[in-house]
Amino acid sequence: MTLAAVAVLMATPPPSSTRLSDPSDRRAFAGWFTFLAELQFYRPAADLPAEVNDCAALVRYAYRESLRQHTGAWAAELRLPDVPPLGSVRQYNYPFTPTGASLFRIGEDRYAEFADARTLLRYNTFLVSRDIAHAAPGDLLFFHQPDQRFLYHVMIYLGPSRVQPGTTPFVVYHTGPDSRSPGEIRRPAVDELFAHPNPQWRPHEGNHHFLGVFRWNILNGS
Repeated sequence: MTLAAVAVLMATPPPSSTRLSDPSDRRAFAGWFTFLAELQFYRPAADLPAEVNDCAALVRYAYRESLRQHTGAWAAELRLPDVPPLGSVRQYNYPFTPTGASLFRIGEDRYAEFADARTLLRYNTFLVSRDIAHAAPGDLLFFHQPDQRFLYHVMIYLGPSRVQPGTTPFVVYHTGPDSRSPGEIRRPAVDELFAHPNPQWRPHEGNHHFLGVFRWNILNGS
């Protein structure tokens, strides 16, 4: 896929109602989003939320739960062993949002609770850069793999881990199911991803399968 094709995918601007206007809300959302996504890596497969069965599902789960009121009851419901000292988003809380429980844009003035990776790319994010050095925690890395069962794949850029100490940046993603297994959640360091044995998965500008670094429309404060 060419950059021109990516530009076509991103041609529909997000409505202002989907954006968090307060920088502190945007920081809270990104903090919860990365924490919740990374936490799934540490869980045994049997303890994963049933809905988290591919790359887009992990993204949708972390997005939705980032917009909840993060109370003790919520943490108990999700069986969280610990939570970071982050406030909840104040502008609105799921399911009380401008589009209700249907968080993801799937077309012109259409929203749903489900969106696949291509739909997340096209209607719910905007391009930041094709240079991963410009990624911020909570950004998404999209790939287009025409020889794979699923053409579009998404990874979450974590930055430094919120679970273990250190400054090494990581990404996290679900591999998705195949004929042999239901898939798994992986959390490689960015340096490991650059050394991926299959060059199609390396997030650098010379790899045309790497579409770039994208940011959620909800974090577009401009």
